Amino acid sequence: MVYLGSLESLYACKDAAGIAGNFFAFGLFLSPVPTFRRIIRNESTEQFSGLPYIYALLNCLITAWYGLPMISSDNILVTTVNSSGALFQIVYVAIFIKYAEKTKKWKMVGLLMSVIIVFAIIALGSLLIADFEVRHLTVGFLSCASLISMFASPLFIINLVIRTRSVEFMPFHLSLCTFLLSTSFLLYGIFNFDPFVYVPNGIGAVLGVIQLFLFSYYQKSSRDDSTEPLIVSYSCTDA
Repeated sequence: MVYLGSLESLYACKDAAGIAGNFFAFGLFLSPVPTFRRIIRNESTEQFSGLPYIYALLNCLITAWYGLPMISSDNILVTTVNSSGALFQIVYVAIFIKYAEKTKKWKMVGLLMSVIIVFAIIALGSLLIADFEVRHLTVGFLSCASLISMFASPLFIINLVIRTRSVEFMPFHLSLCTFLLSTSFLLYGIFNFDPFVYVPNGIGAVLGVIQLFLFSYYQKSSRDDSTEPLIVSYSCTDA
C-alpha cells in the first residue's frame, strides 16, 4: 500500500510538472508576436530571418512525435506542449511567407517542404521499426539531439550579453520563461525516469539560470549606457 501511494504521488508530481511546463511554454510561443505585428503592419519581413521558426517547427514536430504512446510511455504532455508549439510556428512561417519578398518567399517554401519531408521520413521510418524499445531509443536520440541543438540560440545571447555588457537583446520574460519551462520538464523527465526529456531540459534549466543571473548583473549597466547605440541589427538575411 505504501509503494502504491508513492507511485501515485510520483505520477501526480509528474503530471503537475508537465501541466506547468505547458503553461509556461506559451510565454515562449508568444514571444515573436511583436516581430510579426511589425511585419504585418509594414507588409514586409525587412531584415528578419525566418530560419528560427523553420527550425523550431522541425524540433516541435520531432519532440511531439516522441511523446506519442507508440514511441514512448506516458509522455503525452510532451506531445501537447510541442503540438501547440508546432501550430504557433506554422502560423509564424505562413505570415513570413506571405510578406516576404519573392526570393525569400520561395526559399522559405522550400525549407518548409524540407521540414515536412524530413519529419515524414522520421515518422514513417520509426513506425517500420517493429521493436518498441529500438523505436523508442531511435526517436528519443533524435528528439534529444534536436532539443540540445536549440540551445545554440541562448548560448549566442549569453555571449552577446557578456561581450556588450547589456541585456538589451535578452528580454527578462524570455529568460524567465526559458528557465521555468526547462525546469518544469526537467522535473517531468525525472519523475518519468526519461533521460530523453530530463537531459536536454536540464541543460536548458542551467542556461536559464545563467541568463537570469546575467540579467540581474548587467541590467544596471544597460540602463546607465542606454543612450549609446549598441549594435544596429542582429537580424539575419538568410531566409
